[in-house]
Amino acid sequence: MNTTIDTPQSAASQSTSTLPTISTHIYPKGALDVLSREEVARLRDASAGGLHDLLRRCALAVLTSGSASDDPRAAAELYPEFDIEVGQQDRGVRIELKHAPAMAFVDGQIIAGVAELLFAVVRDLAFTAIDLNGDTELETSNGITDAVFRLLRNARVLHPADPNLVVCWGGHSIGQDEYKYTKQVGYELGLRGLDICTGCGPGAMKGPMKGATIAHAKQRRRRTRYIGITEPGIIAAESPNPIVNHLVIMPDIEKRLESFVRLGHGIIVFPGGVGTCEEILYLLGILLREENSHLRFPFILTGPTAAAPYFEQIDKFIRLTLGDEAANLYQIIVADPAKVAKTMDSGILKVKEQRIAQRDSFFFNWALHVPLDLQQPFVPTHELMAGLDLHHGRKPHELAADLRRAFSGIVAGNVKEDGMRRIEAHGPFEIHGDPDIMQALDALLRAFVQQRRMKISGDYKPCYKVVG
Repeated sequence: MNTTIDTPQSAASQSTSTLPTISTHIYPKGALDVLSREEVARLRDASAGGLHDLLRRCALAVLTSGSASDDPRAAAELYPEFDIEVGQQDRGVRIELKHAPAMAFVDGQIIAGVAELLFAVVRDLAFTAIDLNGDTELETSNGITDAVFRLLRNARVLHPADPNLVVCWGGHSIGQDEYKYTKQVGYELGLRGLDICTGCGPGAMKGPMKGATIAHAKQRRRRTRYIGITEPGIIAAESPNPIVNHLVIMPDIEKRLESFVRLGHGIIVFPGGVGTCEEILYLLGILLREENSHLRFPFILTGPTAAAPYFEQIDKFIRLTLGDEAANLYQIIVADPAKVAKTMDSGILKVKEQRIAQRDSFFFNWALHVPLDLQQPFVPTHELMAGLDLHHGRKPHELAADLRRAFSGIVAGNVKEDGMRRIEAHGPFEIHGDPDIMQALDALLRAFVQQRRMKISGDYKPCYKVVG
């Protein structure tokens, strides 16, 4: 994406945080320079009104790309005077940055990759505000899936070519051995011509992309995709890593999760924390449904040798709660990056064969059935968290859905600003269920705390209480 950047008004102005900042204006090129006057006016009005605070937080997150903090309020405290305004050009957009972090610039010019991410923020928030606001179709399952499709199409990440996109899930807070392993797997995937999609943050979301860049360079692949999919509630805690060249901001976690499974042709899970468990349970809740039992979807859990006990504990928890049928949907491969890549590559070939046979598109998995209850946003409150039905006797996919909501609530309490405020005001969430499920859940969460998978830095204070 080409950009035109004016000479900064203040090459190194200082905010009250004492960190160097820059004030300037930039002109996006691409999707944002071919807007109608009416669209520009609506975008300007939205950014000056209810959208402004959200735009400011997301913009600050990408301008501090590469930050080691997972506190969503840290960047705002470091750059209290930062602001962003969307102005109107003739059928185009002008973005004003005030007291922006100097780390996003070099010699007074915004870094090209950071500019792309910033334009993606404006693009996606604008599209959501203008195209989806008040959309009655969001009350139906097909309507929500269509909205997900439109958001991904508007972000230009739907690629009508042979299936080759691997979604990689895993924690933002992982050790060096695990991080190096994610790079090794990404390298092996890249050698086989596979592109990478992650949650866009650090740790296991960055490693596979970093490994793939080397392999893609060796294979002289120039049109590569490193897609990062996030949502407003989490982007401030997990700023996009610098390798992401296609950033997509979905309106909420449910549409983010649906984007992963509609866009990707296979999924690899690295070690992580509660967010990774949420993703695993979301996918299992879909694949366990009878409507999806025939679909090809390679699903691999992998990590270095030291991570074997981690996956054993995850596997044990899934078998206890959802049964062996759920465990049969994934394959665990330990300490063998090449085998992971070969298994995924062959699995994606079967996905291609099935899509051809069913005349389904390569770039969006329309055949996958995602029920409305998995698509509707779950906003974790103390009442809703306490009311989750975590008991035996339910259909496995229904229990998986509520377990996913439990982990989603813990993620919110850990790193999302709204969730953190609820915990500060009312204390930890309480989670109730059958004693054996609660015992297994408590053991799993305690292990995450001990292994420092909940937070990157600082002491972790649990935002939950497991009640047997």
